[in-house]
Amino acid sequence: MSESEPVVDPVSVVELVETAPGISTSSVTGAPWLVALDIDGTTLHDDGTISDAVIEQVRRLDAAGHLVMLATGRSASATIPVLDHLGITPRFLVCSNGAITMHRDPEAPSGYRREWVESFDPTEVLRSIHAHLGNARFAVEDEHGFYRYTEAFPDATIGLDSEHVEFDELLNHPATRVVVISPDHDMEDFLAVVEKMGLHRVSYAIGWTAWLDIAPDGVNKATAMERVRIELGIPRDRVMAVGDGRNDIDLLGWAAERGRGVAMGQSPSDVIDVASELTGTVHEDGLAQVLATL
Repeated sequence: MSESEPVVDPVSVVELVETAPGISTSSVTGAPWLVALDIDGTTLHDDGTISDAVIEQVRRLDAAGHLVMLATGRSASATIPVLDHLGITPRFLVCSNGAITMHRDPEAPSGYRREWVESFDPTEVLRSIHAHLGNARFAVEDEHGFYRYTEAFPDATIGLDSEHVEFDELLNHPATRVVVISPDHDMEDFLAVVEKMGLHRVSYAIGWTAWLDIAPDGVNKATAMERVRIELGIPRDRVMAVGDGRNDIDLLGWAAERGRGVAMGQSPSDVIDVASELTGTVHEDGLAQVLATL
C-alpha cells in the first residue's frame, strides 16, 4: 500500500463513529470539532515524514471548518515547521507538554507568539534526578523557549535555540520543561529509579525509552487544551485528541470524558486504557483513519 492511501474501511469507519461514546453518524456533521494532534508517533512517522494520507485528511478537516491543531512535547521552534508540512495555520499551538501555548500572530517572526507560559524552579528536581542518575543527559527549556543542555539531544526535542552548558548552569533559570534521558537504563530499570525518586510538585511523563519529561506542577497537554477550548468556545463533547505516548495520557483522558480520545495502535497499554477509541498504528496511517470519520 502506498503512503498516499489511508487504511480506511468504510464499514469500520461507520462502526467506529457509532460505537464511540456520545458520538453518532449525525453528530459528526455541522458544528466544528476541536481536534488536538500529537506529533511524533501520531502525525509523524518514525523517519520524520508525514504521509500524504494524513496531510489530505488534516487539510480536509481544516477546509471544512474544524479546528485542527497540534499538542506536543516539542518546543515551539520544533513544532511550527510541522504546520508548514500540514498546510494549516491554527490559532493556537500547545507545546512543551502544555507549559507553552502559542497564539497565531502574523507580525511575529515565526508567525506565532507566546500566549500562556507556565514555569517553575527546576533546582530541586534536577538535583534529585542527578543524584539518582549521574550519567543522564539533561535539557531545560526557559520561558523564552531557549534550551540549555548538558549533552547532545535530538533536534526535534530542543530545537535550534539551544546552548551546551555544564549541569550547574541548568539551575539558574526558571523552567517550562525539563527533559532527562538515561542511556544506561532500559525502560524497566528506569521506571524503578523514577519511582524511587518520589518526585513532588512537578508533572512528569515517561517516554518510550529511558526518557523523562517534566512540566510545572499540574500542567500537561490536557490543562492547556482545556484553556484553548474555553477560549475558542468549543463544547466539551466536540473535542477529539489523538496520541500515542505516556505524555498523552491526560490529553486522551480529557478528550474521552465527553468527546473522543483516540490512542494510536502502537500505544503502550496504559495509554490505550484511558482512550475511548483505538485506531491503527502510525505505520498504518491510523491518524488518517480516525480523521476520516469526521
